[in-house]
Amino acid sequence: MRLCDVTSNQTGPLIGGTFGLIFIQANAGDLPSAIAIPLRALGAAAFLGLLAALRRAPAPRTTGTPQRTFGRGYWLVVAAEVIAAAAGFFVIISVLHAPHATVGWIALVVGVHFFGLAAVWRMAALRLLAAGMSLCGAAGLVLAACGSSPAVIAAVAGIAPGALLLASVWRSALAKPALQDTPA
Repeated sequence: MRLCDVTSNQTGPLIGGTFGLIFIQANAGDLPSAIAIPLRALGAAAFLGLLAALRRAPAPRTTGTPQRTFGRGYWLVVAAEVIAAAAGFFVIISVLHAPHATVGWIALVVGVHFFGLAAVWRMAALRLLAAGMSLCGAAGLVLAACGSSPAVIAAVAGIAPGALLLASVWRSALAKPALQDTPA
C-alpha cells in the first residue's frame, strides 16, 4: 500500500495500528529476551497483516454515517493530549524523579484522548478502547509508585495498551463498513 493510496477511512486505523506497534516495540525491551522477541515479532506480524487487510478492504459505503475527519475537533483533542503529556513528563521526570512512570502516563493520556475522539467522531466503540488504555495507564502509574519492576510496568502500561490498540484496529478493519461507526 502506497501512502498516497490511503483513504480517509484507512488513516485512523493506520495511525492506531502504528502506535499499537510502537507501544509493543518500545516496551518489549524491558522484558526478558525470551518474551520480548516473540512479542515484537507478533506485534510486527499483526501490523503487517493489518496493512494487508486495509489494502483489501472495500471502499466505504456512504450511508449517512459520520465519517472520521481530521478537522478542528480532532486537532483540539490532539493538542490537549500533547499538552497533558508534556506537563506530565515534566512533573514525573523533573519533580518526582520517576522516569519509570512515564510509560504509565503515556498510556493514560493516550487512553483519555480516545474519549475525546469518541465524542468528536461520534464513535461509541472508541470508548471501550479509551477505558482499557486508561486503566492500563493508571495501573502502570500505581505500579511505578509501588516500586514494581520495569518489566511489570512495561507489560501492564506498554505491551497491553499496544495490544489493545492493534486489536481495536483489527476489529474495525474486519467489521462491515456500515457497522463501524455507531452513534455516541
